[in-house]
Amino acid sequence: MSFRLKLPVALCLLVLLGVALSAAFSLRVGATSLLFTLVGLLLGILATRNMVDRKRPSMPQQEPPEVEGRRGGTNGSGAAGALLEATMNGMREGVLVVDGSLRVASANNAAGSVFGRERVSLAGQPLSVLTRNPAIHAAYRAALERGEDTQVKVELLGTDRRVLELRVSPLELGERNDSRDAIGVFFDITQLERLERVRQEFLSNVSHELRTPLTAIVTFVETLEGGALDEPETARRFVSVIGRNAGRMRTLIEDIMELSAIESGGTKVEARPVRVFHLVQEMLRALAAKADGCGVSLANEVSPEATVYADPRRLEQMLLNLVDNAVKFSRRGGAVTVRHERGERDLLSVSDTGEGIPAEHLPRIFERFYRVDRARSRELGGTGLGLAIVKHLTRAHGGEVRVSSAPDEGTTFTIELPPEQQPAAEAV
Repeated sequence: MSFRLKLPVALCLLVLLGVALSAAFSLRVGATSLLFTLVGLLLGILATRNMVDRKRPSMPQQEPPEVEGRRGGTNGSGAAGALLEATMNGMREGVLVVDGSLRVASANNAAGSVFGRERVSLAGQPLSVLTRNPAIHAAYRAALERGEDTQVKVELLGTDRRVLELRVSPLELGERNDSRDAIGVFFDITQLERLERVRQEFLSNVSHELRTPLTAIVTFVETLEGGALDEPETARRFVSVIGRNAGRMRTLIEDIMELSAIESGGTKVEARPVRVFHLVQEMLRALAAKADGCGVSLANEVSPEATVYADPRRLEQMLLNLVDNAVKFSRRGGAVTVRHERGERDLLSVSDTGEGIPAEHLPRIFERFYRVDRARSRELGGTGLGLAIVKHLTRAHGGEVRVSSAPDEGTTFTIELPPEQQPAAEAV
């Protein structure tokens, strides 16, 4: 019996079986049994047909000419090669394939930038022409001669110092079983190295800054416990020193937490029009006693109508840090002046008539814990974080801060703030 006759007969038998089950039990049982049996039969028939089709000799299928062209060896390889080339050249990491004679077999664009040859083809060039770094040559030789995977950190010196992590592995190609190539991937870790160095310096500086007042506190407490409590004058002096150092530690910790919040983006800047004259006047009034004690005069040369677009509390914090520093490092009889100028940006400047900052220190003056005169700064109670806080708060406003100084002529810090970006109501 042919396949076409088997299917109707099977269906008829299934219907009869369903009717019989319905009469013997219930209509639901009969219908359910019929349904599952029918599904199973159809699946079996399909499986049988697939097996039959597989046993039949396959006939070549003709495709349209354009499809055959896409599947052709040359065109297909060209498309795959173009895709591979685009992928490799889109990578940020440099990829360099070297053959057994230590000549470049293939390289992407990023590899050219690693060796300062962005617009030069590296293919066919000896590795020794690209670099004489012994670590790079040793890594490729280990892969070519011993088949070893190697990972090394290399430093390339040029116009800019770069630190790279190189991973080299042997590369055996199917059509070249008699030879071995080596593929190396260059990862630029210069920024990671810099951040790690900054982190270590930060921890070292924090430890040092906390250790100094803590040592003083412990020393004076031990002295008091050793009998100095019986001498009221000495005890009061020691307690005063302990309180001063404890306050210094608290200020340092608060500055660290403030700077950390600003750098992590956790500090929101709510900018609005601010009348600078009144803000500066209140700030100078708060610092008047300290300025008098240092023999420094304070001057507010901001126009009463001057308005800037900033967060009032953060602007006061920035100016307070700058004016406080200017008072600390001014000579007796000097002056600290706050000014405002309007151009493409609003410029707020704090100038003093102190000793000035040597030129070699200016590029690093806004770094955390950087001090021109460490001993004097500690004596005056500075934490070394004030200018770093000013820098980050200014950038949070979309502005910049700069410094200019000349020996024996004084120093000027200038905050540049962008103009108002949206119409606002009355200034505060």
